Amino acid sequence: MANRMILNETSYFGAGAIAEVVNEINKRAFKKTLVVTDPDLLKFGVTQKVTDLMDKASQPYEVYSKVKANPTIANVNEGVACFKNAGADSIVAVGGGSAMDTAKAIGIIANNPEFADVVSLEGVADTKNPCVPIIAVPTTAGTAAEVTINYVITDEDKKRKFVCVDPHDIPVVAVVDSDMMSSMPKGLTASTGMDALTHAIEGYTTLAAWELTDALHLKAIEIIGRSLRAACDNDPKGREDMALGQYVAGMGFSNVGLGVVHGMAHPLGAFYDTPHGIANAVLLPYVMEYNAEYTGDKFKYIAEAMGVDTNGMSQEEYRAAAVNAVKQLSKDVGIPEKLHEIGVKEEDLQALSESAFADVCTGGNPRPCTVESILEIYKKAF
Repeated sequence: MANRMILNETSYFGAGAIAEVVNEINKRAFKKTLVVTDPDLLKFGVTQKVTDLMDKASQPYEVYSKVKANPTIANVNEGVACFKNAGADSIVAVGGGSAMDTAKAIGIIANNPEFADVVSLEGVADTKNPCVPIIAVPTTAGTAAEVTINYVITDEDKKRKFVCVDPHDIPVVAVVDSDMMSSMPKGLTASTGMDALTHAIEGYTTLAAWELTDALHLKAIEIIGRSLRAACDNDPKGREDMALGQYVAGMGFSNVGLGVVHGMAHPLGAFYDTPHGIANAVLLPYVMEYNAEYTGDKFKYIAEAMGVDTNGMSQEEYRAAAVNAVKQLSKDVGIPEKLHEIGVKEEDLQALSESAFADVCTGGNPRPCTVESILEIYKKAF
């Protein structure tokens, strides 16, 4: 069986890298750009760091800024209409995963109008054309949406999130500038950072993992494990390292998939609008315990990547050490330990379990799952 690797075309890293946005627009001869962002980033002047550069370069653009934290079908439909009305030929996505996921869906539908019904893109849609060219400027260090072939949209009517996987949606350019992340509050830094760690650990243990992605994921775990605490304290080096670590994790998991942590986190976002990173962070240790016996010696290397000396440890001990290292990091950056602390209702656990079992990410879990086994994990985490 062939192992496939798909990465974005061009990436820039480092403080001040956003200057490359205008250079790429010029090099690619884009005529007009739709800037996709969210209301808070617009309000607090983060998006303006990019649009000021575009203004200075006399590059025409319009802004769509209604993106929600868990982007909806309505967001996508509004964004598509805005793109068409603007007469745009390109997109600059400024924000976290929400803005970039919305931009991907807009770009796919604009160039594949037969998929105008957003729900038709769920799973692996057979789109024919690459999406509208996207320049992705992440403002959080977590989702790595700038380098992945995935996006997630919320169906508010049915209280469900659906995952879309499409090589045609990957941004052509990623601009990973830690200065764009410096205004993130501690809580958002923590939750997005734990999202990145979840990507790395799930990508490392998923059924489709192989040597190249293992190398990426282990490096990502190492970088995130050593830098997230500092990033939460707004240390510039910590910020820069997290920007890289989350990107490296994205290079890996985009190509091999994830597991039941994400399968279980998606319904929490759909039911309660729970921030995705917090949902992942709370669930990750419990799923790691569930998967431990199906991961061979991988938990040993996870523990070591997170700074644990596993010399002389038995298999049972290093597996426990890996879980405890994750728990300690999560605790140190202020993530709640239980689902009831983030508003999950016990009476919803059955429905959440059914939704999680049907999620596209769940099939990649190293240990087989049933609705009943997922329900037991939810109960332990509750």
